[in-house]
Amino acid sequence: MHFPKIAGFRSPEALRRHATSLGIHLACDDVLESGPGSLLASPVPYGRGTIGNRFAVLPMEGWDGTADGRPTDLTLRRWHRFGLSGAKLIWGGEAAAVRHDGRANPHQLLLNEANLGAIAAARETLVQAHREQFGTADDLLVGLQLTHSGRFSRPNDSRRIEPRVAYRHPLLDARFSVTSDAQVFSDDELDQLVVDFVQAAGRAARAGFGFVDIKHCHGYLAHELLSAVERPGRYGGSFENRTRFLRSIVEGIQSEFPRLGLGVRLSLFDQLPFQPGADRVGIAMPWQGPYPFAFGANPLEPTRIDWAEPLAFLALLQSLGIRLVCLSCGSPYYNPHLQRPAAAPPSDGYLPPEDPLIGVARQLAAVARAKAEFPNLLFVGSGYSYLQDWLPHVGQAQVAAGGVDFVGLGRMILSYPELPADVISGRPLDRRRVCRTFSECTTGPRNGLVSGCFPLDDFYKAHPAAEVLKALRRDAARS
Repeated sequence: MHFPKIAGFRSPEALRRHATSLGIHLACDDVLESGPGSLLASPVPYGRGTIGNRFAVLPMEGWDGTADGRPTDLTLRRWHRFGLSGAKLIWGGEAAAVRHDGRANPHQLLLNEANLGAIAAARETLVQAHREQFGTADDLLVGLQLTHSGRFSRPNDSRRIEPRVAYRHPLLDARFSVTSDAQVFSDDELDQLVVDFVQAAGRAARAGFGFVDIKHCHGYLAHELLSAVERPGRYGGSFENRTRFLRSIVEGIQSEFPRLGLGVRLSLFDQLPFQPGADRVGIAMPWQGPYPFAFGANPLEPTRIDWAEPLAFLALLQSLGIRLVCLSCGSPYYNPHLQRPAAAPPSDGYLPPEDPLIGVARQLAAVARAKAEFPNLLFVGSGYSYLQDWLPHVGQAQVAAGGVDFVGLGRMILSYPELPADVISGRPLDRRRVCRTFSECTTGPRNGLVSGCFPLDDFYKAHPAAEVLKALRRDAARS
């Protein structure tokens, strides 16, 4: 399937016309404001201070730490660039595992006592770069995402998955090597994992982070618990039980570290897992009858959002005093076209079954609905990178309409970290560095390579892994 390239639209009007032809609404401002009085430069009150503008760096999964979970020079380079970006909200920028068996890859950061000083130094690298570039870091808020990767854990070898799961899944177990009930966390084991999260939050506070994100997205363990409707015991079945993990972690952190801010990144809705069809275009895996295993989906029509539990979850966050909420959807492992709209799939993916612009609009509309329901929560939106040259125009329109508080940037930050600073200052975008969603930043790590933008970042173009990645692409094209 072929879709028009975003880079080919030469005006906001052309992009809007294409969106209309797809049957979707996509607000895209004709005029982009700049300067300290511009909308995207406007501060947001938070706690006793402010977050200085409307750009956020989204948390990503690093593949370039040491085997024992400390940052390397490559990690520090990335965090330094986060600081130079001009974004005033750094949502971790990185996912850090709370213990070894929860690492998504054998080079992910691990937040234990031995690594605390190195991770604190990485944060200071970011903050110092920001302070030197922009004169102050007083309006910069830096958090750290805490995670256990659950079903997708690869703590020891990038080629060997070692899953621990919330429940036996009728479709995903076979795909991700779950063969025994022994791989399911017991209630007692989850009780201990709550303690591990609380202890990791305390380390993050000691390292100087302003908040921690209790990760509930993308099919990782805490997100999977939200769909554990058939799990027995204290962590499954009812909505109250399925949110016990979150509530217990929050209770522990607020009791032991009351000054530490809290946030949650949430997959607001999910769907059936997808797989490549005969032509490599993604298709939903076959399923008969109700499908209760997708949080935020209608069990009778699992491609449609059912808002009851997502809204109940957001109400729970509000009742717990959590204002920072970063919204995503689905999972990069089993339905990436929902979560990360892209023109090209990673090597282990499938071709998009819809124009990726539809996926962008779906996420924007969902975040706007959430913001309308909970105006006092501060929402970070995702899915913007596919908009490429028109990202700031659409982001400005979303903020202006009250549909989101912060424009979240993930892949775009890898290729073009200074985009927020350039937009706010009124400098033209450097189109040579605008992310074109080639998915190389995913293909590389999925094949055990380091994190980075190999097509557009000169540093990674010259990295030895770039040649390995080219060979992988050639082999994939021949097959």
